[in-house]
Amino acid sequence: MRKHYNFGEMKGQKNPYIKRLKQPITIRLDTTTVAYFKALAEELGIPYQNLINLYLRDCALSHRKLNLKWAS
Repeated sequence: MRKHYNFGEMKGQKNPYIKRLKQPITIRLDTTTVAYFKALAEELGIPYQNLINLYLRDCALSHRKLNLKWAS
């Protein structure tokens, strides 16, 4: 690093994009679901967690609901 940089004079600022950052959570998915997204992510060249996030975001933005009927 260059000697003329003086980080001691810098004023700290809060990140203006903090509200847009991702929230870490714990989620339990079955192995076949994870394997599917990992394979698809490798094919597309993006991390699988980003792919899952993109898919879930798309569902949320389009208000997509699961059509689920339990067998009686």
